Amino acid sequence: MKNKKTVLVTGGAGGIGSAICKKFAEAGYAVIITYNGNLEKAEKLCNSLIGEGHSVFHAPVNDANRLLELAAFVESKYGKLDVLVNNAGITTPVAHDDLDGLTDEWIDRILETNVRGTFAMIRACKALLLKSKEALVVNISSIAAISGIGSNVAYCASKAAIDSITRSLARALAPNIRVVSVSPGWVLGEYSKNIDPQYLQTQIDKTPLGRLAIAEDVANTVFVLTTHLTFTTGSIIPVDGGRLL
Repeated sequence: MKNKKTVLVTGGAGGIGSAICKKFAEAGYAVIITYNGNLEKAEKLCNSLIGEGHSVFHAPVNDANRLLELAAFVESKYGKLDVLVNNAGITTPVAHDDLDGLTDEWIDRILETNVRGTFAMIRACKALLLKSKEALVVNISSIAAISGIGSNVAYCASKAAIDSITRSLARALAPNIRVVSVSPGWVLGEYSKNIDPQYLQTQIDKTPLGRLAIAEDVANTVFVLTTHLTFTTGSIIPVDGGRLL
């Protein structure tokens, strides 16, 4: 396995994560899928991937000790890490004007997972990435970081913080490790199934390209950073059909 290119996708069994894992597996990468609570879903995805050498590892991004164990596992089995995709994240719907509804507990959970977890994963994997000649970190952000419109205020703030981490670490880790944010708008999938269809249609009507993204749109954007956009770092790349225009 130490001769194959490797990609680690946090929260890899989710909708966007699954599409990213499948894209890289099709390109011949060994895929490492991390999960927090759903082993069965992660293993099902792993078993469905094209190629060999894929792995599943339980690694909550808010557990620093477990992240060190993850890094040791990757070192032992693969020797290096070429691409890290920070996809794990959480949120909950709370109206932005409902200040009491966004509890301290939810604020802490969102920031701990989305912000601290992103940084902690990069920190844990830095030595592995430095062993690659084409190391790349992709942080899955959101246009909510710019628009301030999203599932709740803390979620929007967490994505803005992720973009700031991207810029800071792109500078700090250059030239050996590139760091980029991929920033989707609405992505159709499991979460959108619970949203009022009329609300989704309104979002489509406000999108210049006339549709919402699918998970494969995000996966393709992440992957092209490894093939063609190889002189890109510190950038925030929207995948929103022009929604912010």
